[in-house]
Amino acid sequence: MNGDASAPPGYEAFDQLATMVAVASPEGQCLLANSTLENVMGQSRRSLQRGSVFDWLVDPTALRETVAQVARNQVTSGRFDAALRRAGVPGVGGGELPVHVIVSQTDRPGEVLLELIEVEQQARLDREERAHGLAQANKELVRNLAHEIKNPLGGIRGAAQLLAMELDSKELTEYTQVIIHEADRLQALVDRLLAPHRRPRVVADVNIHEVCERVRSLILAEFPKGLTVERDYDTSIPEFRGDREQLIQAVLNIAHNATQALAERIAQGDARLVLRTRVARQVTFGRQRFRLALELHIQDNGPGVPEDIRDRIFHPLVSGRDGGSGLGLTLAQTFVQQHHGTIECDSVPGRTIFKLLIPLP
Repeated sequence: MNGDASAPPGYEAFDQLATMVAVASPEGQCLLANSTLENVMGQSRRSLQRGSVFDWLVDPTALRETVAQVARNQVTSGRFDAALRRAGVPGVGGGELPVHVIVSQTDRPGEVLLELIEVEQQARLDREERAHGLAQANKELVRNLAHEIKNPLGGIRGAAQLLAMELDSKELTEYTQVIIHEADRLQALVDRLLAPHRRPRVVADVNIHEVCERVRSLILAEFPKGLTVERDYDTSIPEFRGDREQLIQAVLNIAHNATQALAERIAQGDARLVLRTRVARQVTFGRQRFRLALELHIQDNGPGVPEDIRDRIFHPLVSGRDGGSGLGLTLAQTFVQQHHGTIECDSVPGRTIFKLLIPLP
């Protein structure tokens, strides 16, 4: 919801904040509500300003006490956890929202500042920060390990080839072929590990729907029967600077991961994969706030990510299926992070959604 009144002079910056902010009188009268608070509450700025901030919380006791203490200058600020009561929001619904409330003094007499932070938003930011740090550490570890494996592999393969040339026994030659074949398999694995660091990025204008259509055609070519790939695009999404091939590979890796989980449903003929694009506004990820971001959902109706690996699916060499390399999602995360974006996963039996967020100009 976009407000039907702009912020008064001196408060325009509040509308640029990702957190919910309000200014209130000591009696609880709402004097100002920013646009984020409007969107979360599902009410216009004018509607919020006609009411009391104490009505926003399921239990306003702590808010009343803290506002009174700050207004009387007994404390400069106070904070507590509460449940925000909100009206029905299109696409979200009503209900209660856990928030962390901060009440602070301002330099204007008769006013207190309220900041409400979604508990889940803070938890998500913490998860993103940990995931990013872990991804960087894993990337360095994998790259160094791959280089250490790569050097002796060449020697092993070469020695096996020379040995094969000296052997007269067909049976012994078959053993050397096994060595060569396994060395080549390991070499291919090493090449995949090093792929994101070898090839320079080719940056140009990218249309995300061209990326999605390319992935869709590849998936349908591989699974012409038993799988429906649905498109739900927001065609107003602008182009952005990026590496088209990297993004195709990232989305394709996630889609392939989904088709592997959908194997039984594909056999039954009711497998479904959805590619959905939206514009996210005023979003924060990677400890940065962006005015606009691409939100790409890759959704399937498979059994869901196994619970025992749900927190580790982006780690290298972690796979939910026998014979999997465990590199597809790791590489997808690397490619998206190189676009200053992030990947999240929400999975329950019957519905798994991978959400890619990439900043837009």
